[in-house]
Parts: sequence; C-alpha cells; structure tokens
Amino acid sequence: MKKPLLFVALAIAVACKDKPKENKEEVQEEMTETVEEKESEWTTLFDGESFDGWHMYNGGAVTEPWKLEDGAMVFYPPEERLEGTSYNLVSDQEFTDFVLTLDWKIVEGGNSGIFWAVKEDEKYGQPYLTGPEIQVLDNERHPDAQNGDDRLAGALYDMVSPSKDVTNPAGEWNSVELMINHKTNEGHVVLNGTKIVEFPVQGPGWDELIANSKFADWEDFAAFTTGKIGLQDHGDMVAFRNIKIKEL
Repeated sequence: MKKPLLFVALAIAVACKDKPKENKEEVQEEMTETVEEKESEWTTLFDGESFDGWHMYNGGAVTEPWKLEDGAMVFYPPEERLEGTSYNLVSDQEFTDFVLTLDWKIVEGGNSGIFWAVKEDEKYGQPYLTGPEIQVLDNERHPDAQNGDDRLAGALYDMVSPSKDVTNPAGEWNSVELMINHKTNEGHVVLNGTKIVEFPVQGPGWDELIANSKFADWEDFAAFTTGKIGLQDHGDMVAFRNIKIKEL
C-alpha cells in the first residue's frame, strides 16, 4: 500500500508546482489585454507626419506658416500679414468630455494657447471668443506673466492660477494634460507631471470664475460644452507634438 500512496503524493505535488506557472501566464495575459485596452481608448490627433485631423480656424487645409518638423507642428509667424488675418488651428472633430495630452515648446518671449469647446463660425473671428484657454507662455520673458499668476503657463487663462511654476524654460518641451469632465464637474491641468490647476466645468463655481474674469461680458465665451480643440497663433513661434485624446 505504501507505493501507491507515494505515487499519489508525488502527483499532487507536481500538480501544485505547475499551478502557479499557469496562474502567472494567465495574469500576464490579463495585463497585456489591459494595456491594449487602455491604449485603444486613446485617439491620436496628430501623428507627427501630416496635418490630417486639423484645419485653419474658419478656413481650409493647414499650410504655411505652419510646418512639419521632427514630428512636430511648428508655427512660424509671418513677417507680414494682412490686418485681421490669423492662423489658428482647430481639430476637425468636436469633443465634450475628454483627457487631452500634448507637448508644447515656446520661443523666448513667446505666447500661445490651447483651447477647448471652440465653436467654429464666421461670426467668431478667433477661437478665444468661445473657447477657454490653457496658457502657453515663456514665464521669464513675456510681459503677460507680470499681469497676474493666472496668466502664467498652465493657467486656466485669467481664471485659475497654477499652484506652482513647473514650466521648463523657453526652447524646451513641456508636457501637458487637460481633463474636462462634465459628468463629474471636474477639470484639471497637469504640467510636466504635476497637477497645477483644478476647476469646475459647469454650475455656480464655473459661472463665478467667468464673472471674475475679463470674459464676464463676452456673450458666447464658454457657452458651448461641445467644441473643437484649438491651437493659437499669438504671433510667436510655437511647436506642438504628441497630441492624443481619450473621450470620457
């Protein structure tokens, strides 16, 4: 009777030894699937190779003074421009609730911005007439930095100041994440890995922010919850790359 019992014991031991290996493989498969699912949630808005998915605000295809260089879209301000002419870019698609990520780089003394909820219409000459802005700025040299902390890079422009200045110097890349979520009434800005701005996106809190800003009397400012993503021509050289969005 001893030999059969020994055989059974050995069989159980071998089975138990193999079981963790199977579990490890299953866990690895689940992790791979999770990573793939998370990646599939993101949509590339700019692939670094073409301006597909973008156009001039109230205009047509993207042309000069925007150029493609080293995987980035770069704005070169024209030496001469007709009065009233701007070269702002907007996405072809509209978005409501999302997380937007991108990198930006500004020239010394430069100014630009990132808009959301932009409404495209001939009665609006500029994206900033409807779309709130996340500031892009050379904090060290541009005079707007002296007009209040809510004008610094990463700020919700003229509405919410960044909690700290984590901006890289002009000429270096900065990574920004903008989240807008009407379902939870939350918005935030993460700059270079640090959350620096938080704000409501609707209701009394949002209305108060507008009422205390330069936009208080602007009829259609922030009037639309759904709109386009915009990149600003503020007359200074600026570059954007790695633009992705995840709808919430």
